[in-house]
This record gives sequence, C-alpha cells and structure tokens, in this order.
Amino acid sequence: MFMPIKNCKIDPSCKIVYPELVNMYGCSIEKNTQVGPFVEIQKNVKIGNNCKISSHTFICSGVSIGDNCFIGHGVVFINDRHPKATNKNGELASENDWKLEETVLGNNVSIGSSATIMCGIKIGDNSIIGAGSLVLKDVKEGDVFYKKL
Repeated sequence: MFMPIKNCKIDPSCKIVYPELVNMYGCSIEKNTQVGPFVEIQKNVKIGNNCKISSHTFICSGVSIGDNCFIGHGVVFINDRHPKATNKNGELASENDWKLEETVLGNNVSIGSSATIMCGIKIGDNSIIGAGSLVLKDVKEGDVFYKKL
C-alpha cells in the first residue's frame, strides 16, 4: 500500500517497497515507479514514469532520471566533485559551502548494480551502464558503457 512521505511529490501509482526502510525527502516521483528498501532519495531529485529503483541505492540532490529507467542494486550518484567535512572556518560544511553539480539520465537508461555515477554528466536515452562501472563523463545516446578489466 502507498504511504505518503513528507515533503515529496509521489504519484499514488508508485510502489514503495517497505516504506519504513526508505529515506526520501523533497523529491518528485512520477507514475508506476517502484522503489526498493534501503534507498535514499534526496531533495530536488526527479524520477520519471515506470522506473525501478533497486535496493541499497543512493540518489542525491541534483539527479534527474527520465522515464522507463532501471537503477540496479547499490548504485551511487555523486553531486559534489570536491567534498569536505568542514568549511574554511573549521565548521561543519553546510549546503552553502559546496557546489552542486547536476546529473541527468535520459529515458530508457539501465544502470547495473554497484555502479557509481559522477556528478555533472548526462547519460543519453537508451544507454546501458554495466554493473560495477565508474562513470566519469557523458554517455551518448544508445551507448553501452562498462568497466573494462
């Protein structure tokens, strides 16, 4: 059964598997999307229609996911190229102390388990990112990207 989550815009057709094991705030999720357990979706994230977000995935602020996308288990998105715990005054860093870099996934993108997606990139429509990949630059429409050994 759908459970509303505070400060999120989630279509009632979405399925949140074990909502008590999901951390979502300030995000937007469109129709027929499924979110597995142990997922965090931060504020200002946009997820399209008919997506599947698998367990143990982290989707940080600044990420936009198109329609019909598959996000595998344990996928991590990054939104800051130069993270620091403290600011120049020695205080714990806040939102004002770093630069958010957006990441955009097109439609029909599939990302395999344990992939890490760097910020500030675009992943084109119909692309596939293989399991365990580290994606540091744009992926063109229809490309297949995988970690090479």
